[in-house]
Amino acid sequence: MATPVTLIPGDGIGPAVTEAAVAAIEATGVDIQWIEALAGMTAFEEKGDPLPASTLESVAHTRVALKGPCTTGVRGGFRSVNVHLRKEFSLYANVRPSRGLPGVDCLYPGLDLVVIRENTEGLYSNMEHWVDDQKSAAIAIGINTRSAMERIVRYAFEYASSRGRRKVTVVHKANILKLLTGLILEIAETMSSEYPDLEFDDRIVDNMAMQLVMNPSQFDVIVTTNLFGDILSDLCAGLIGGLGLAPGANIGGDMGIFEAVHGTAPDIAGKDLANPTSVILAGVMMLEHMGHLDEAKRLEAAVLSVLEEGKYVTRDINPTNGVGTKAMTQAIVDRVKS
Repeated sequence: MATPVTLIPGDGIGPAVTEAAVAAIEATGVDIQWIEALAGMTAFEEKGDPLPASTLESVAHTRVALKGPCTTGVRGGFRSVNVHLRKEFSLYANVRPSRGLPGVDCLYPGLDLVVIRENTEGLYSNMEHWVDDQKSAAIAIGINTRSAMERIVRYAFEYASSRGRRKVTVVHKANILKLLTGLILEIAETMSSEYPDLEFDDRIVDNMAMQLVMNPSQFDVIVTTNLFGDILSDLCAGLIGGLGLAPGANIGGDMGIFEAVHGTAPDIAGKDLANPTSVILAGVMMLEHMGHLDEAKRLEAAVLSVLEEGKYVTRDINPTNGVGTKAMTQAIVDRVKS
């Protein structure tokens, strides 16, 4: 019997890369019933709502979703679809692996680290306002609760322990934001004693950014608050070649939304140019979450093989002889089947 999965194509290049991911996942033989749902600008234009009730109902029913990038305005406009989904379903753990992939020119070949970001609190609480009618000053309120910090730190230690990782680093700004970010440091220091097989340390966020650029291999699993995790996970993606190669997962309880972490890239939408690697690797994470471990390994191996060969990859990877999205996808599908 097919397992229902919500498919959210998103905006811009989203439909193209999610179509690629669907083809690659189906090549593994996993029986999935894809239930397409709208979100982002596409949904806003068609339904008048960037995250329609029907989409929320679908995710609530299937408990697992694969999502392409969705538009979020920088100045005004509607609220982030990503933030709304994470809060609606308490998807408290954002998991962002950054791994140097074979065949990809990057700053740190062979790098393998993971950023685990608290996904529901901090400065993403959506509590901000102007202090007066003249808009002379703005205030934003960050909230970190002890329960949420304990939950994300526990997730990071369990993640590291269950996957044979060696070290957990908590990132904070407790020298200045002594309460707001000191809380996660306090909790991590206490909890680390429960995991004697794991090395533990901490970094102030600004120093962490420098250390990641200079010597990222000293880190393994990084756990931090919402805003810091958002920034550092993109930084880590830059170390391994860019957001087009970095998958992401949003986890809470038995639910997971797996996504491409790059933007909508409207300038190349519809041109068969987008790199599908990010969302296909998100599909690998989704298959693991669903318990299809062998199929996940086969799909990941196919992606790595195509990247290493370098013959059927998009132009961002091979500027001289790159191919389109569809050709790269077909190469991955063929490799899965063979």
